[in-house]
Amino acid sequence: MSSDNNRSTNHIRVYMVDDHPAIREAIRDTIEGTIDMEICGEANSSDEAFRDIEELSPDVAIVDISLNDAHGLDLVQNVRAQYPDVRIVVFSMYDENVYAERAIRAGAAGYLMKSEPTKNIVEAIRSAHEGEVYLSRKMSSRILNKVAMGRTSEPSFAIDELTDREMAVFQMLGQGYSVQEIQDRLSLSRKTIETYRRRAKEKLGFDTVSELLQYAVQWTYGQGTHGGDGPVARESAEE
Repeated sequence: MSSDNNRSTNHIRVYMVDDHPAIREAIRDTIEGTIDMEICGEANSSDEAFRDIEELSPDVAIVDISLNDAHGLDLVQNVRAQYPDVRIVVFSMYDENVYAERAIRAGAAGYLMKSEPTKNIVEAIRSAHEGEVYLSRKMSSRILNKVAMGRTSEPSFAIDELTDREMAVFQMLGQGYSVQEIQDRLSLSRKTIETYRRRAKEKLGFDTVSELLQYAVQWTYGQGTHGGDGPVARESAEE
């Protein structure tokens, strides 16, 4: 879904990765109305995006966390490893308290929630392009306080104890994906997925997978990501 590779030296060249056409259209409309930016391409999947980024060499990529064929943070890590000059802004439906720090650790230069005005993404793109990190004032304060207190401080929420992989599996369980579907999307073995699920269950203090699933679904609804991002939740989740 790439657009023409217009290498204008006076514009910030932006690439979009999101599996929701309406979101891509909203971002496109905002950026096309900005004098110093242009869309150089777009994709709805991780594989397509990775190929395009190699060919198009954008200045900034806007990446969603929930993609049809992968977890967005995996794409962030892969792009940063292979193309370190490409700056990445994560644009997500998920609460910044849960994912912003994870995104920065993965290599993103900014995190923006989709509940914010679309015009804010222009500021995030400029900040990333200038080598800065874009976060909301609240999130910046939280991370700075965490650093000031030292890494030995306890996590603010139990869910913060999950690693990025455990969090990805937990998130997909909440969206209703089966172990097989998660395995396919993350390109991991069934045993590995089940291990991440077990660790999430133990860290969150649940005795059974069913209890973990119930909480995962509730958490997903609380994040406002049910409905378009995955299939209907399954009670059994292949215990």
